[in-house]
Parts: sequence; C-alpha cells; structure tokens
Amino acid sequence: MTSTTDKDRVVIFDTTLRDGEQCPGATMNLDEKLAVAELLDTMGVDIIEAGFPIASNGDFEAVSEIAKRTKRATVAGLARAIPADIARAGEAVRHAQRGRIHTFVSTSPIHLAHQMRKSEDEVVEIILKTVAQARDLVEDVEWSAMDATRTGIDYLCRCVEAAIRMGATTINLPDTVGYATPEEYRDMFRQVRERVPNADKAIFSTHCHDDIGLAVANSLAGVEGGARQIECTINGIGERAGNAALEEVVMALRTRGDVLPYDTGIDSTMLTRASKLVSHATNFPVQYNKAIVGRNAFAHESGIHQDGMLKHANTYEIMTPASVGLTKTSLVMGKHSGRAAFRAKLTELGLSLSDNQLQDVFERFKDLADRKKHVYDEDIEALVDENLATAHDRIKLLSLSVIAGTRGPQRATMKIDMDGRTFTEEADGNGPVDAVFNCIKAMVPHDAMLELYQVHAVTEGTDAQAEVSVRLKAGERSMTARGADPDTLVASAKAYLSALNKLSATSVRLHAQHAATV
Repeated sequence: MTSTTDKDRVVIFDTTLRDGEQCPGATMNLDEKLAVAELLDTMGVDIIEAGFPIASNGDFEAVSEIAKRTKRATVAGLARAIPADIARAGEAVRHAQRGRIHTFVSTSPIHLAHQMRKSEDEVVEIILKTVAQARDLVEDVEWSAMDATRTGIDYLCRCVEAAIRMGATTINLPDTVGYATPEEYRDMFRQVRERVPNADKAIFSTHCHDDIGLAVANSLAGVEGGARQIECTINGIGERAGNAALEEVVMALRTRGDVLPYDTGIDSTMLTRASKLVSHATNFPVQYNKAIVGRNAFAHESGIHQDGMLKHANTYEIMTPASVGLTKTSLVMGKHSGRAAFRAKLTELGLSLSDNQLQDVFERFKDLADRKKHVYDEDIEALVDENLATAHDRIKLLSLSVIAGTRGPQRATMKIDMDGRTFTEEADGNGPVDAVFNCIKAMVPHDAMLELYQVHAVTEGTDAQAEVSVRLKAGERSMTARGADPDTLVASAKAYLSALNKLSATSVRLHAQHAATV
C-alpha cells in the first residue's frame, strides 16, 4: 500500500434510499426517507442517491422532495439507459442545488446475452446516446457499467471511454453480484484508468455487494486502485446480502490512516445515530455483532479482555465509542420524568420526532414506566421504532386477551381498529401465538405467508419489553416489521399487524370481516 503526506479526499455516495430500500421488506415511507436524507446531509455525505424516479410516483415524489430540501449534498436519481428513465430522473432532481443523474447499463457477456439481448456495439451506441441525453439535463452525470467485474477488460475500457467522451463526470465500476476479490477489483481500476483516454477527467467509483463478505474490503481496494468515490449504505443494507456499509468504510479509513491515507467529510460521531434511524425506518434490526454500530461492538465479556480494558482501553479497542457517537445506557428515565427531559433523552439517542410523534411516544413512555421498574435507552428506542412504523397504519391493535397453558386449546380474543371501524374476533390455535395470528386472519383475510417470527428481549429482567420481528410474503413482496411490549403476545400481534399494514400499502388488498362492528 502506498502512503502520502497529504491525504486524498474520498467522496461518500450513500445509496441507502435507493439500493438499500431494495432490500426485501425494507420499504420506507416519504416521511422516513426525508428524515434519513436530512441526517445524511447533516453528517456530511457527499452524494445522496434518493431513489429510482421512474419506478413509481412515490419514488419520484421522494427524490423530488429530497432534492428541494437538501442543503449541502448532491442529490442523485437513478435511471436505466432508457430515454424515459433519464428524462424522469432529470425532472426529479431539477430543483436540487446540486443534482446528478446516475445512469447504468449492463456490460458483462452474461448480461448482454441473457438480460440485454444486445451486441457489444449496440450497447456502446446506447451509452453514447443516453449519457449525452443526461448531460443535456444536468452537468453532473454518473455512468455505471453494471456487472463490471465480470466484463472483459478491453470491452469495459471501450464503454468507459464512450461514457467519458459524452460527458460523464463519474464512472462507477460496480461489483454488482459480489463476485470480485480485493486484488482483482484493485487491478481493474488501475487498468481502466491507465488505458482509457481522458480517464483523468472523471472520478472513478466503487459499488460493492457483500455476497461473499468482501464488500468493504473490495471498496477499499478500489480506492487503492484509483477510485475516489465509494458507494455504500447505512448498516450495509441492500440487495441480497447487502452493500458495503458506510460506517465500516468511514471508520476503516479513519482508524487505519497509516496505510489508507484518505479522508472523508463524514462526521463519524453521527454514525450510531444514523444506524439507529435507518434501523427504525426499515424495521431491520442491526445484528448484535455488527462492526462499528452493533450492540456488542464495544462490549467485552472475556476476563482477559476485561482485565486489559481496565488497565488501558487501547488494549482491546482500536477506536473509542465516542468516536462513533455511542453513549452509555442510563437509568435516568422513569414515571416522574417530564416532557422536556424526555425530549432531551431522544436527542441524546439521536432520535428526532415531530411534536405529534413526541406526544404519542411520550404517552407510551409514561404507560411503560408504570409497568416497568426501569426504563432503559433501548426501551425508548423500541417505543420510537414502533411509533415510526405504525404512524400511518390502517389497522391498529386495540386490545388482546389470551388463554394459554398446558390444557388447550389456546384461545385469543382481539379487538382492532381498521379504517376507523372497530372489529372483534375470537380464535383457537396450536399455541397462544398461533391463536393470536388466527384472530388477525379471521378479521383481515389475506394470502400472505409468515416467513419469519423472532422474539428477543429489549433489555434484561423479567419485566423487559419483548421485541418481536415478523416477515410476511405476498407474491414477490416481503415486508418485515417489529412490535414491542412487555407482553410478548401483544408485541407479536403488533408486529404481525404492522407487516400486514406495510403489505397493504403496496400490493395486498385487505378487508375486515367476520366481526361485530361497534
């Protein structure tokens, strides 16, 4: 690895709102996207890829609104190499202070043969025409060679040369299917930059997927090969196994500046806050052992490790918790805490709510404080998570009672509110959870299949809140949702209803029936 006295600037391109949202079940509503975009802009992300404007009116609206509101970052809209896509993306970003059209086309032999069904010459002509079209709409055009790492180097250079000649200012060479190794990825950038005329007129970019766990390593290798933009997502969410994680890229560059002499403009103390916000918005929990932002990232259980930490933190920590914005869990909140203290606690946890949301969460906090001896930071995060996830739900749980035990059958009685009408139902089941879900199915018939049911305690203690994750699949759509409550069965009902609401908002028509209307 080379070292220099002056560190080069690496541009951070965040695609949480586009590639990240393509993660099955991770769909966000407009308010959630706006909140994520605002935080990305505040923390210093250089480019925010806000969505895929041609995909839907909702995506177009989100990109357009983010473009209007973003103060510092460039806002990008994704477009296939199709004139209608490019025109739509241009319209979506036209109000941005700095707008970018990001257009892409497949270049690998397997994609050309089976997906594009075009010849190499035909694809080059497509690149020439569509990059020129995009450049007529905006000054900042990014062109991507989809499946670049499985594309022959001669043809890849030909395509890159065509894109630069027509005005592309950024060239992205993605590892679309997570196939490359770091050495291969580094060498690809070096060869393309050496062989393509006028390569110095464009910034080269990495975009790596994590199918074999090499997304971050490949991204850093690409930078060593001459790339100066890294495309990544908060928490590494994205298609299949996900993308390079922004927090890991940023902290790798910061922590190992001795061998990776590159700077980013990211305020690393906001990384934990960003991780929690995206986790809340997508209903995707962060794995406990996730690097940088996982719950165990700075936890030490081994006796040897604890002994070393007591003597000197650097013995087992290569970065400080404060450097990523991590605060220690405290027990200062309780039933006597006021609204001002509660708002201050939310700010400390990196959570921002509107006045209406704050009032709702505060009331839930007071209710929880009456039921629990101690209210931990994680409890408050779970309350906010639930509020964000259910704010626009058509179906809400009003009450639930369950008869369970060794002498069956188990039986549940549930009352819900759907579109302002109240419905009640009773149902048996093979266990209390099955009875609860059968109640929901009786009142809200649907064809969604339960793909995941998972329970964990938010904090320690017998009075801990249970957090339940549910993933439902209807056709090709999967939605994941979470529910939290000291009662595991209530949390289960909330999670199932939340997932059902998300499906309802996209592709599944739901109708309440079999119940008495109040």
